[in-house]
Amino acid sequence: MRSLGIGLAAVLSLVPAAAGGTASARMVDASGHAAGQANFRAAPHGVLIELEVKGLPPGPHAVLLHAKGACDPKTGFASAGPVFDFELPRSHGYFARGGPKPGDLPLQFAASDGILHASFFTTAVSLGDGRRSLFGKEGVSIIVHAGSDDYQSQPDGHAGARLVCGTILKNPGKPTRKRK
Repeated sequence: MRSLGIGLAAVLSLVPAAAGGTASARMVDASGHAAGQANFRAAPHGVLIELEVKGLPPGPHAVLLHAKGACDPKTGFASAGPVFDFELPRSHGYFARGGPKPGDLPLQFAASDGILHASFFTTAVSLGDGRRSLFGKEGVSIIVHAGSDDYQSQPDGHAGARLVCGTILKNPGKPTRKRK
């Protein structure tokens, strides 16, 4: 799986910048300390997300996009709202009837040293304008949860506590392409 992500990143590096823009999120833990970085790169039909987070318990972690770009550690990141969904009412999870939500992402794993390295692709969102955009009026955040996602329980797959959060911000200098 890691080689698929690396291969996909290599292929997408050949896509011209005109295909879209970039964004990033500085990840913080529940104490407000820096915990890593998420980078987003637009492709013609979706977004490549590259994530590196430290200080996690080893094992599986749900990684989800949440509906608000607000990562307040004092609220346990509840400030980020529910899983991102511009197509209400959708259900959470790949296996849920009426799912998945656009904010549902594949499960990721932290190594024994507590570092999660991931590279994955989603076609459900964009870095452009329009309803699929991660740059709506309330913004969007990316959250690493304490546990695994069962891909069907509501509202978040029994993913557990919100351990690390980052507000997704458009990187300056590269315009994003409008999506219809």
